[in-house]
Amino acid sequence: MAHHFQIYKDKAGEFRVRFKYNDEIMFSTEGYASKASAKNAIESIQKNGPGAEIVDES
Repeated sequence: MAHHFQIYKDKAGEFRVRFKYNDEIMFSTEGYASKASAKNAIESIQKNGPGAEIVDES
């Protein structure tokens, strides 16, 4: 599995999502109170991410 979303519980007890590619964490989300909210975040990223523009602020 080269890339995947991972839902995990942080030390504060909140659910977070991270996206991993070849075991490297590419990004992680804010904490959510419920696992359902974390799953909604994944669905939103999958739906809206492919068409997102790139903003270069360098």
